[in-house]
Amino acid sequence: MISLYNFRCLLLHLLFVQRHLKYVAAMWPSGNVSNIKLLGLFPDADNSTETTDLSIHSRAMFQAAVLLSQSYNITIDGHYIGWQSEQTGGVIMNALGDTCQALSCSNIVGVVGPGFSREAQQIANFGNTVGIPIISYAATDPELSDRNDYLTFYRTVPSDNSAATAIVKLFVQYNWTSCIIIYQNDPYGIDGSNGINQAFVNQGLTVNKLIIFDIATLQIQGDLNNLLTNSPSRIVILWTTEIYTSIVLQSALNSNFVGPKFTWILSTTISLTNFNRIHYPNLIGMLTVEPVTGSVVGAPINSTLLNAAYDIWKQYEPETFPASLKVSPYALFAFDATWTLIQSLQQLCSTISSPCTTFNGSSFCFDRYFINSNLLLNTINSLQFIGVSGPIGFSSTSTDRLNGTYYYVENVQATATNINFNPVLQYSDSGSWNTYSGANLVVWPGNSLTPPSGQVLLDGVTLRIGIIETPVFTIVNGGSGGTNLSLSGYAIDLIALLQTQLNFIPNIILAPANQTYAGLIEDVANGVYDIVVGDVTVTSARREIVDFSVSIFDNTLELMTRKTYTTAPDPLSFLKPFSFSLWITFLGAWICGTILFFIVERDDNEMLQNRPVISQISLSMWYCIGNCIGHGADFHVSTAPGRLLTGGLYLLSLVLVASYTANLASDLTILKTQDILSGIDDLKNGKIPPNRIGIRVGTAAVEYYLAEISNGNPNYYPLYSLQQSYDDLLAGIIDVTFTDIGVGEYITNNVYCNLSLVGAGFDPGIFGIVLPKNWIYTQQLDVAILSLGETGLLGNLQVKWFQTSICPDTSGTATAIEVGSMGGLFATFGVIIILALLLFAWKKRKNLKDCSFVPKHKIHLASRKQTFSLNHSNTISNQVHRPIPTISL
Repeated sequence: MISLYNFRCLLLHLLFVQRHLKYVAAMWPSGNVSNIKLLGLFPDADNSTETTDLSIHSRAMFQAAVLLSQSYNITIDGHYIGWQSEQTGGVIMNALGDTCQALSCSNIVGVVGPGFSREAQQIANFGNTVGIPIISYAATDPELSDRNDYLTFYRTVPSDNSAATAIVKLFVQYNWTSCIIIYQNDPYGIDGSNGINQAFVNQGLTVNKLIIFDIATLQIQGDLNNLLTNSPSRIVILWTTEIYTSIVLQSALNSNFVGPKFTWILSTTISLTNFNRIHYPNLIGMLTVEPVTGSVVGAPINSTLLNAAYDIWKQYEPETFPASLKVSPYALFAFDATWTLIQSLQQLCSTISSPCTTFNGSSFCFDRYFINSNLLLNTINSLQFIGVSGPIGFSSTSTDRLNGTYYYVENVQATATNINFNPVLQYSDSGSWNTYSGANLVVWPGNSLTPPSGQVLLDGVTLRIGIIETPVFTIVNGGSGGTNLSLSGYAIDLIALLQTQLNFIPNIILAPANQTYAGLIEDVANGVYDIVVGDVTVTSARREIVDFSVSIFDNTLELMTRKTYTTAPDPLSFLKPFSFSLWITFLGAWICGTILFFIVERDDNEMLQNRPVISQISLSMWYCIGNCIGHGADFHVSTAPGRLLTGGLYLLSLVLVASYTANLASDLTILKTQDILSGIDDLKNGKIPPNRIGIRVGTAAVEYYLAEISNGNPNYYPLYSLQQSYDDLLAGIIDVTFTDIGVGEYITNNVYCNLSLVGAGFDPGIFGIVLPKNWIYTQQLDVAILSLGETGLLGNLQVKWFQTSICPDTSGTATAIEVGSMGGLFATFGVIIILALLLFAWKKRKNLKDCSFVPKHKIHLASRKQTFSLNHSNTISNQVHRPIPTISL
């Protein structure tokens, strides 16, 4: 009679086991050596002829490990350990059903597998329920590392968090800054891409796009062409399993997105023979980042166990055994997972009484529980050994192995007749990437030996560049009718410099004459232009529509007015430093001083003696005025009162001359610098009527005026071109207009010398190149502009266009005295000169008249008197020199 237990097992066998026909040519020994078994879950589909190395190699090493334990005479409760292998097809319910069926019919004391993360999450939860350890050899989902959620789960394969760290270090090594991630929409792909994204964020790198591959429809969600073309990154990380990797790559090859401009990094190697040979040149340069075993990177492994396992594999299934170096690393992870369970069971059962593998509850899988679960888990946590993949050890805080995290990079390279994956780089635990032992150089897409930049390049790209005619920035010269136009200016030279650096092809388009800056912004947003280069101010409102490059020119707004004077030059302006009353007072002090000097000095001063009264008064006036103005006279005083008076005149001179000089300089300076207004505060205070303030429509100045001056009221005088603003200023239609500092300085220094900038600059900002939102070339353009600044080329350009002047420079003569202002002074001096000449002529005339009317007898008498005087003088002289005669006594 068939027992209920055997009947249930038979029923489950009919439901589940019959569909699990193993695709093997040779026969392994039966795994039913005892009722104590390990269950192996492998991802190949049932009855599938499309087997994978992951599944075949892992299953072979799992079974070899169990057989090796038998050859080593390892027993549990006196029995060898058996095995049961199941193919899940990567389907979650298949994996769960197979596990439940096996546990209901046998004492399954541990599970090796499953191969996929989506299966592992459910099997790990099942392990929590029944209390048996689950050790995966290929499930890398980072979420499975949480010990609190998965109490009985372990894995010998490194987590995708470790892979993300290795990938980030690869990016840092090659100075890559961003990537695109294509991932499959299951726990492996979703959590793996999230882990990579977080690792990128932590390192300051960028994931530009996350693209989903739907494993149900086997299609990319969205247009792969647009997704890749519109991304600024040219490095694609493909985080899919082997079968999906081939599908995605074939689609990308068909759209020409695999090499030479795109660098692909795969999470697994694939068979390259599945692709048409015409695609081989594009496949060259692809990379894979895969977990490997310790032997690949020179770490210690248990070679004895490895060779023994290989011998068993070759004995029972030689047709599937590749060369030793081509065995999948996941197969070695599967062996170590199996050996961990065997070692732990052996240690557990050697320390407790038999039986040690007892379950309680009914025979149905969900009703059973492994009695010694906690003891077995503690044994696994404390177990340490060198496995075939490297050091094996676990802890109670994480499901990941403590050590033995190794990766290598394989590179698709060409041979004489084919292409192959060749290892080129290796990585160990938390170290860095090093050259793989004996590896060739890395070959990059396009069969290049130079690492790619990782960014989209403007090299060879045609750009539609919009420009607008503006002084200094874009100067248009051409024939009539707009033919034979030639362009020059700061913006044109900047485009040329950027073209030299980035090697794009410029298609420069001149905007219509009536175009506004706001219209240019809209044109970029709508795709009329690729970019706009010119004096376009970066504002928050504009940033909502478009993006901007880094600064190409630091700008402020300025006020431009006419150069005007409020009054005509006054020829008597030299008299204005003193008031009329002060001049009268000064004149009175001079007269008083003259009278006093005449009284006290006329009798004692030799210069005044023996002179007519008029002469004495004149000299007294000269003395006083000379000392009043600080010049002094050509004679000195002789009396004490005169000296006292002189001291008073000196004091008067000291104060009056200094005051006159200071006031005169001040008056002339004010006259020179007098403008309609002094700065922006005058506009805010209403000094200029709104209809006399001209602002060009569509410029950033409009936003400033509305926000800072008129409280949103557009009551300004609208201007529609720069030329109109200059013409209206000069014609007196407006009194002031807003201008950017660069254009304003150029216009006032080189074009309209009778216009000037007044006041300090305000509303500081920057000019930037207008870019479409999320433009893929933004970073490359910004780097080029910054490079121009660092090398001084941008500074040289600014010197060339903004530091020239042909207008007269009056900045250093603001206080100079003009001839017109001093006309009265020179006229007075001229009158004095004329009077002096007349006086001189008068005196000469009088002398000549006196000589012409003298009588002849008087002339003879005078002559005789002159002769007598001369003779008399000579006689006296002779007498003086004649020797005194000697008198004899």
